[in-house]
Amino acid sequence: MNIAVIGTGYVGLVTGVALSEIGHTVTCIDVDPKKIAKLNQGIPTIYEPGLSEMMLNNQQRGRLHFTDQHRVGLADADVVYLAVGTPQRADGSADLQYIEQAALDVAGHIRRSAIIVIKSTVPVGTNLRIKQLMLDHLHPGVTIRIASNPEFLREGSAIHDTFHGDRIIIGTEDKDTASVLESMNKPFGIPVIKTDIASSEMIKYASNAFLATKISFINEIANLCEKLGANVEEVAKGMGLDHRIGSSFLRAGIGYGGSCFPKDTNALVQLAGNHHHDFNLLKSVIEVNNHQRRLLIEKMLGRFGSLTGKKVAVLGLAFKPNTDDLRESPALVLIPELARLGAEIVCYDPIAADQGTKWINVSAQYTENVADALKDADCALIITDWPDIKRMDPKTYGRLMRQAIVFDGRNCYSIPQARAARMEYYSIGRPDVVPEISK
Repeated sequence: MNIAVIGTGYVGLVTGVALSEIGHTVTCIDVDPKKIAKLNQGIPTIYEPGLSEMMLNNQQRGRLHFTDQHRVGLADADVVYLAVGTPQRADGSADLQYIEQAALDVAGHIRRSAIIVIKSTVPVGTNLRIKQLMLDHLHPGVTIRIASNPEFLREGSAIHDTFHGDRIIIGTEDKDTASVLESMNKPFGIPVIKTDIASSEMIKYASNAFLATKISFINEIANLCEKLGANVEEVAKGMGLDHRIGSSFLRAGIGYGGSCFPKDTNALVQLAGNHHHDFNLLKSVIEVNNHQRRLLIEKMLGRFGSLTGKKVAVLGLAFKPNTDDLRESPALVLIPELARLGAEIVCYDPIAADQGTKWINVSAQYTENVADALKDADCALIITDWPDIKRMDPKTYGRLMRQAIVFDGRNCYSIPQARAARMEYYSIGRPDVVPEISK
């Protein structure tokens, strides 16, 4: 089929590339000519493992195209995906101005009937609002059908998730539209759930809110474990073996981040409030997460008293490994707080170091070399569990730092590893390791 994708951000680009990979002819449309020029050169505008090779391969096969001209991109489209951002407003609700503008752009330029698929994460009721908005602006003779097809991609593994997902959700007003989209997605080999549009919209929010709840729950258990002398990893292992619970998203740390969980949990609370429902559980999830981000600062102040003049090596900026995305990363909270407390900050990230200069407006150094960050540091603060950090010999800290004092927000090392390396080690929900020489 001929498919157009509006938006070349994270969701739009991955979606377009994946659909071309299974044999469809795809044109991705974006209003930013600089992004389009870069994409036409075969250079992805986001970092995602496996994306670059797949994108270039399908461009060379003539199945994947990029343009900033809507009329060109929509000329032969049977299906049009709307995959633009729905960022968070100050009150926590979803900002729909970009998807509304994308819908108007399509309505103003499309000259043939098509299925409009909303891939963006939107509050319940948005699909039908977008449909009416487009109907009010379509050219005579053009008809549309609307569908909800939420994405469930994890940054850093989006390509894998696209081809090995748990389900594809298709919400429509009629069976014929659902059948067309089911057939179109059949090459992915993933179970398809067909439902009404409102349920499809809610499935996305409910899924992310539940996973965020699971993360905040295990973090609260971790904080309690520290007070009771228990080990949260052992607790999580014992919990996860219960098939009703499962082991996924039971890793204690310094909270969730990224483009989805914070935004979607806040939006669902706001949506509930708009319909006179007080979502107290989810409000607590958000409160726990906000506190969890600052936990390591509290541990550092407990150890040093003051951070003035202390050189702190911050390891990791991205909200998770294998992405350069800093949206809602704990780094955005922790680094400004370290600066406020007078610390000298050197930040390491193998991919997102350049992004730090754009996102974090305080005095700090940035490097893609972990040794440069650790050299002569008074302590290290692990924010992102990058593979190279997890693989690093813990004795490296003692060799490079003034003293091996590590605050680990991702529990990268085992307690036996920390003891063997004679490092002073503070993690989440586990006993502290304080060698005799540090006492």
